[in-house]
Amino acid sequence: MTARPAPSSLAHTGGMNEARFRRPARLDPRDAEELVGDHDPALRDEVAHTTARAVVSNARASEDPEVVARLVRLVESEGLDAVAALWADAAPVTLPGALWRLYVLREWVRRDPQTVSLRYRLGVDAAPVQEAVAGVPRPPEPTDLRALADAVLSGVYAGDLAVALERAAAFCRILATGAAFDADAREVADPHGADRMTRGAAGLVRTAEELEQAAGHWRAGKLD
Repeated sequence: MTARPAPSSLAHTGGMNEARFRRPARLDPRDAEELVGDHDPALRDEVAHTTARAVVSNARASEDPEVVARLVRLVESEGLDAVAALWADAAPVTLPGALWRLYVLREWVRRDPQTVSLRYRLGVDAAPVQEAVAGVPRPPEPTDLRALADAVLSGVYAGDLAVALERAAAFCRILATGAAFDADAREVADPHGADRMTRGAAGLVRTAEELEQAAGHWRAGKLD
């Protein structure tokens, strides 16, 4: 059984031509949900892997930087819900699972740069190794963090994919450290907020571990 292609260049699984890549149509989340029903998780997983492979392989085969730039801005053109409908349910240490985490991370930086900058500044001194891997200048400004998020996705499509995943993982670890410090500072005045930040820090560490594992799988030729 084969999946019905979604009405978007994102989910075009066979011979994705450059014209469709360069001018992505907006994918209605309702159409994306209809692509594979929740009652058939195996087919949904197949579509996630097929679309992720198609997007990455076609981008890496292209020599047009505009193709990469458009893929970096995929959420702006397609919508986060549409991307989620394809990749959010994929296992973490897979190509679609890794792509989903990178796009969510970039979207967080894009939508809330001040909070992300604060977390980064709080955490960076306690994570010198991760700082070196992430490669953000000091003192970090919101524009620097947005540039990092874009560079990570550019690396997926036109660079060393494993290094891109490791940079994102290092970034997550620094943010997790910063969130933990912020939680400690707020524990007395805002215990509920502190608890929420602590859980968020744990989630960022988990994401970092998943991205690091994905990088190892890519180097071993096992990330699918």
